[in-house]
Amino acid sequence: MNIVLLEPEDVQSDTWLIHSKRQLQHLREHLDIAVGDQLKVGIRNGARYVTEIVSITEQKVDVRPVCEEIVPTKLPVHLILALPRPKVLRRLMMDSVTLGVEKISLIHSYRVDKSYWQTPFLQQIDNYVTLGLEQAGDTIVPEIQMYKRFKPFVEDVLPNLISKEMPAYVAHPYAEQSMPTNISHACSIVVGPEGGFIPYEVDLLTKYGCQAVSLGNRILRTETSISYILGRLFS
Repeated sequence: MNIVLLEPEDVQSDTWLIHSKRQLQHLREHLDIAVGDQLKVGIRNGARYVTEIVSITEQKVDVRPVCEEIVPTKLPVHLILALPRPKVLRRLMMDSVTLGVEKISLIHSYRVDKSYWQTPFLQQIDNYVTLGLEQAGDTIVPEIQMYKRFKPFVEDVLPNLISKEMPAYVAHPYAEQSMPTNISHACSIVVGPEGGFIPYEVDLLTKYGCQAVSLGNRILRTETSISYILGRLFS
C-alpha cells in the first residue's frame, strides 16, 4: 500500500480519519507509524496529499494535510475483457487498475462459464479497485461496466466505442497483423478468455470495427497478455 485511500466523507474536517481495519493493520504492522510521521493519503476520485499523523488510537488514525501531490496519469485505454475465472478476476482487476487503465468492461463469450457471472468476486470488485489504486498511488476510480451477452455488446455497444481517433484491437494469436507499439492515441483493447475467442467471435468483432492483431507466436495467459499489451502500446 503506497497511499491510503480515503472516502470523501472521511475528510470533512481539518483532520482526516483513517479507520479501515485493513488500512490500520497495514500502517501498524508494515510502517510502524508514530505521531508526527508523514503519510501519503488520497481521496477517492479526488486529490492526493502528503499528510502528517496527529493522533493514533486502536480504532483510528487522524492526519492533517500538509501539501498536495500530483495524481498519476491514466492510460487512455478501454480494456474489454472476457470474464475470467473468479480467482484470476481478482488479480486482473488489481493489476489493470495499478497499470492505470481508464475504463474496464467485462463481457461474456463462448468459453466463459456462465457460473462465473454468479461468483461473489464480482460483488467485491470495488475492493480490488481500491487495492490497485493504493498500490499505484492513484485516486481516480476507473469506469467499470459488465455485459452478460456477447453478441448484443458487439453489435450495439462496440461500434459506438470505435472511431478513427480511438481504434479497437482484439488480441488474436493467429492474426496476420502485429499489434502496434508506442502509440500516442486512445484505444480499446479486447482480450478473450483462457482458450481465446472462437472464430465466430473474432469474425463478429472484426465485422463491427475491431482490428485483429497478434502478439507473436507465443500463446499467453490472460493475466500475462494484459500487462504485455499495455507495456507494448504505451511504453
